[in-house]
Amino acid sequence: MSTDEPAGRPEEPAAKNGAEPSGVDLARVALRAAKEQARARGDAAQQKKQARRGGLRSGARADGRDPMALGAAINRLLTERGWETPAAVGGVMGRWPQIVGEDLANHCVPEKYDEDERVLIVRCDSTAWATNLRLLAPQLVARLNEDLGHGTVRFLKVNGPGGPPRRYGPLRAPGSTGPGDTYG
Repeated sequence: MSTDEPAGRPEEPAAKNGAEPSGVDLARVALRAAKEQARARGDAAQQKKQARRGGLRSGARADGRDPMALGAAINRLLTERGWETPAAVGGVMGRWPQIVGEDLANHCVPEKYDEDERVLIVRCDSTAWATNLRLLAPQLVARLNEDLGHGTVRFLKVNGPGGPPRRYGPLRAPGSTGPGDTYG
């Protein structure tokens, strides 16, 4: 029985197990490399020919040099530069009243989006509205991710109102925190 089997057949399982390729596998690799080299030579020859004729010329088929609509050009630019997420979050900041409602939008404003940590920072005009927004944060994050795509906003950081700058002087008690509840 061993005389009827081809010589390359016992080596095939060895080639699949990680040993060096042989026989048909080597031929396939050599053919693939030869095709790639021929394609590269053909491309180089075609470019030389076009350079002698005065550069690239347009043809009947569409290529990257054809004019395109403004919206398509902007979408292509956003995709090439990787700006999809910041542009989408910027759109959300512009549509903030439609997303959260007019009442909440009158008292809370999105300030910043941290793309690395995927955190949206929102500032409220009073501590009461900040507390209210903290309670609504899970629903708001779910709504934002529904509009922007899953995982775009992981966390909503809610800041209360910022107080006036601290003034130091003879009429201030050292270590005082100021008017307290209103600012924070």
